Amino acid sequence: MLHRSARRPHFFYTTAPLPCPYLAGRMERKVVTELTGPEAETLHDRLSRAGFRRSHNIAYSPVCAGCQSCIPIRIDAARFMPDRTQRRVLRNNAGVTGTAAPARATAEQFALFQAYQRARHQDGDMAAMGFYDYRAMVEDTPITTGLIEFRDASGRLLGGCLTDWLSDGLSAVYSFFDPALEKQSLGTFAVLWLVQRAAEMGLPYVYLGYWVPQSRKMAYKARFRPSEILTGGLWRPLEALDTMQEPVLAPAQSG
Repeated sequence: MLHRSARRPHFFYTTAPLPCPYLAGRMERKVVTELTGPEAETLHDRLSRAGFRRSHNIAYSPVCAGCQSCIPIRIDAARFMPDRTQRRVLRNNAGVTGTAAPARATAEQFALFQAYQRARHQDGDMAAMGFYDYRAMVEDTPITTGLIEFRDASGRLLGGCLTDWLSDGLSAVYSFFDPALEKQSLGTFAVLWLVQRAAEMGLPYVYLGYWVPQSRKMAYKARFRPSEILTGGLWRPLEALDTMQEPVLAPAQSG
């Protein structure tokens, strides 16, 4: 007698080519799949370890023809040691408090998100997002997600970081901050905060998404050491690449 599995098949799809947001003159394609149902959390865990990222209820990974510039990267939280610049960022933000809040969008967050987009990414698609678009980005999640809010001593909101909780770490989905405080390096501070929280929780990694060595706006991720990158299907120490020639950076792209 034959027994049929009750588990439905899981489908992956490839998107149409679109202009690459990181490298000028290139096109990007992604493989995507839906995160839904009671096994969404487990699936997201497995896909994150395979180099996928999440947006809303979709997991995706680049599959661009002839290009492998997007390299998944994660910080080794237990062994992380801030460098001199990162220690200065921590000192400069000593009065800033990070708090993990539920994944609920607020008007206060959205006002700061809008200011950040208009100052830093005014030509990008996200600059045109309305409040309901922002709320969908924050709240449309089938997995455990939170919004880390960063506030000064007076309680003023300075930044936020949408973060997923994985079984083996924290995943920084998207961060934004007050563009008037650029010199405080709140984006770097948010990553340092996540590393500290992961270590406190006994989680080994902080996932940063894709490191793109040829893009100035994405190359910063390699500054957090020690880290691991996913190459050839295996997570390997980023430090192993230090003996190789440094990549030539392309001009920064907006978006």
